[in-house]
Amino acid sequence: MNTPAGLLSPVWADTEAAQLTSEQALLTTLVEVEAAWAEVLAEAGEAPAAGAAALRAIATDPAAAGLDPAEIAAAGVGGGNPVIPLLAQLRSVLNAQETSDEALHRGATSQDVLDTALVLTVHRACAAALRDARATADALAELAETHRSTVCVARSLTQHALPTSFGLRVAGWLDGIRRAAVRLSGAVAELPIQWGGAAGTQAALTDMVGTARAAELTRQLGVQLGLPTPSRPWHTQRQPLLEVASALAGLLAAMGKAADDVLTLQRQEIAEVRESASGQSGGSSAMPQKQNPVLSVLIRSAALAGPAQLAGLHYAAASAVDERPDGPWHAEWPQLLELLRLTCGAAARGAELFAGLITIPENMARNLRLTGGAVLSERLVAALSDSFPGGKSALLEVISTHAAGTSLRAEITRAYAAAGSVAPELDRLLDPADYLGRADDFIDAVLADFAAERTTWS
Repeated sequence: MNTPAGLLSPVWADTEAAQLTSEQALLTTLVEVEAAWAEVLAEAGEAPAAGAAALRAIATDPAAAGLDPAEIAAAGVGGGNPVIPLLAQLRSVLNAQETSDEALHRGATSQDVLDTALVLTVHRACAAALRDARATADALAELAETHRSTVCVARSLTQHALPTSFGLRVAGWLDGIRRAAVRLSGAVAELPIQWGGAAGTQAALTDMVGTARAAELTRQLGVQLGLPTPSRPWHTQRQPLLEVASALAGLLAAMGKAADDVLTLQRQEIAEVRESASGQSGGSSAMPQKQNPVLSVLIRSAALAGPAQLAGLHYAAASAVDERPDGPWHAEWPQLLELLRLTCGAAARGAELFAGLITIPENMARNLRLTGGAVLSERLVAALSDSFPGGKSALLEVISTHAAGTSLRAEITRAYAAAGSVAPELDRLLDPADYLGRADDFIDAVLADFAAERTTWS
């Protein structure tokens, strides 16, 4: 009941992100933050060690201690956040154990605990997303290398444009995902705890232990949780969170671009690639002949949904007034969690999609021939304008009126023959594999960048 099932969000259903952002996981993380802070205070001699140990035990299994996410959520309406009723239940558990609650929440406020718990959740979910993005990129790197010499048609504004290589197309997908993953990794690495006290001054903590020790205890909390510690609270300046959210949306966009291209290339009239069918994946409820490209569809659905979550987070950050926002802070929570789920889900589906992607080079070659050589018009105009009977304008007329399915070579040859001359080097000029420019250089550059940065994704 406490885990979001994703009934209407199959892109992230049954993924690690669903578990990490479940109600039970969020509750556990909130208790984990309280326990870590109690341990820091106990280590500093500012709170009883027994209370800190009891909180750590509760954090290990909140359900066993009787903490119910549904009950806490319902009670959270009264205070506008779940931390307030959680504290009441934690005190009740500690009192029942005849353990002091002096270590609980001392010198902290609800936003400190909730923000830091969300930061922990972001770190953990993004680790899963980056792991799957790396698996996706590994598969793309292999495809790019394998198909660097597989010639296909490039399309611009939906129309056949020039020859390209399938390896270069894949390298483009890889480069987008690499860039987005590197950015996400960096943003997550810098996302710190948020610990400012009731109004961002740490007044209660400073009164309790003094200025220098307040700073040191805050740093120790970061160490205890494995998170960076900022030089100042960011409770109403939400840029650290926005940077991660923007990077999540960037990874979604890169995944979505690749999935969009795959969807186009899977159309039966194009049929240059095909998703690998696994089990019942892709089946239709009414049309048994269909094998739907489900993985690509799910990734695209996430890429389309993500920007709305990002926009909401930006709007909330811009509206974070005073020293505790009156609604924008609360609006962040579901949007951030959904953005995490969408990105993690898309990355997981992407790893599966590209590891099993089936390429069909013979169909790439077939589609390249559809225009009868017209995809090389740019080259023909540059090479033949001076020698073509009637000049450049006549050559452009032949090319522009050339009918699909007929041979442009034959028409050019006839024009030269009618003028009593021979068309120069048509074999070379009409060879798509000979007009790929620096495609190999660009593939090499993408693969080199990926190899250099792959192990830096954390």
